[in-house]
Amino acid sequence: MKFLNDARPGYDLTYSDVFMVPSRSGIASRMDVDLASPDGVGTTIPLVVSNMTAISGRRMAETVARRGGIAILPQDIPAPVVQSAIDYVKSRHPVFETPITIDPESPVAEVLALLGKRSHRAAVVLEEGRPVGIITERDCLDVDRFARVGDVMTREIVTVGRDEDLYGAFDTLSTHHLDVVPVLEGDQMLGVLTRRGVLRSAIYQPALDPGGRLLVGAAIGINGDVKTKAEQIIAAGADVLVVDTAHGHQDKMFEALPLVVAARDAHEVATGIRLPIAAGNVVSAEGAAELADAGADIIKVGVGPGAMCTTRMMTGVGRPQFSAVLECAAAARESGATVWADGGVKYPRDVALALAAGAASVMIGSWFAGTHESPGDLMRDADGRLYKESFGMASARAVRNRTRTASAFERARSALFEEGISSSRMYLDPARPGVEDLIDSIVSGVRSSCTYAGAASVRQFHERAVVGVQSSAGYEEGRPQPVSW
Repeated sequence: MKFLNDARPGYDLTYSDVFMVPSRSGIASRMDVDLASPDGVGTTIPLVVSNMTAISGRRMAETVARRGGIAILPQDIPAPVVQSAIDYVKSRHPVFETPITIDPESPVAEVLALLGKRSHRAAVVLEEGRPVGIITERDCLDVDRFARVGDVMTREIVTVGRDEDLYGAFDTLSTHHLDVVPVLEGDQMLGVLTRRGVLRSAIYQPALDPGGRLLVGAAIGINGDVKTKAEQIIAAGADVLVVDTAHGHQDKMFEALPLVVAARDAHEVATGIRLPIAAGNVVSAEGAAELADAGADIIKVGVGPGAMCTTRMMTGVGRPQFSAVLECAAAARESGATVWADGGVKYPRDVALALAAGAASVMIGSWFAGTHESPGDLMRDADGRLYKESFGMASARAVRNRTRTASAFERARSALFEEGISSSRMYLDPARPGVEDLIDSIVSGVRSSCTYAGAASVRQFHERAVVGVQSSAGYEEGRPQPVSW
């Protein structure tokens, strides 16, 4: 990346402070851009779901990996739960979506509670593993909540076989005016296909491990028995290890990181598979270089830019994210590492600018909280708008979860110190209620940014992007404006 007219700003910049200038381009179509991340993880789009309890769970991990990204499971959940979540993600099909299933004897109230778990918002009614009907919210209108699912479901269902190609499946959906069809092998269901899912499978390449299973990562804190936790996560089948703390440039990190590296290296000797290690967070060249020298393959960059984080307002500590990524990416590159830009993105332009600054991938947290796939329960406010609750990982709520095994006194004392929002309503966008809808928007914007820069890959984008500095009025000019005559 270079600055327009070789300018050297005298102060740090965040994403809203900058814009990208188009260059002569030989890229004829945005689909000619290869968005595979150069970080060695194996993702085919440069997106990582942050290891936040309110955002990253097994549904999120499965869905994002199917479209080429990766989710990081939080460090605060017990090892057996991590194992269960990884097993679940690894067992999911890379093309067929996981259905919501229900028994025909179940009450309508039960299926209504489940429909918000998936964007396709339909449940397949199973009898001895065999689909006998489909039920949607539409079928439940003006129906007693204690009515049997079998009495209100649609019984005439159309199915496709597991060997049906995507074009054939889409024709079946279109011909019968359906949104979802079960995929069968014999009379047993393997998953479902949706119209948009079929289209997406023709555009995205899933992020897969060497065995052809969906990728998923897991985070480790720097306190406690780090070595054992790392070994457990590796044994569970995680594809990337994230050593995570708010202040990654501290002695405790440099005690923990070598333990994780040693566990990873032992696994590599035994299996021949080298798992990438990410560590952070830092915002300086010195911090990035030292983490790389200590064994991190990927440096997490960002202190305070997250929507749920109050660190900067509480402590004054942090750094505008564009400059942090730019400096840390350059330092990491010299040490043979890459960076993930962690936090502060609200629009597709921010993701593109983070990549232009040198990030190999961009971590997304709260932006994905208000989706069907995030772990929280789907709720409605007084106006009927759908939302989920989110919270920061340094908030009192997160601290309570993290210290649940401590004494009452220790927990009470820890609760006095919080640097995050404990509860915030993240409303679902009616036009983009699923994480895949948001991924479509982000990837479309990033692909177009690459074509404007004349870059056919993320690495070329790092080299070819030309960025200028703008005033707040310049930023406002670029926003859609209401038109009145």
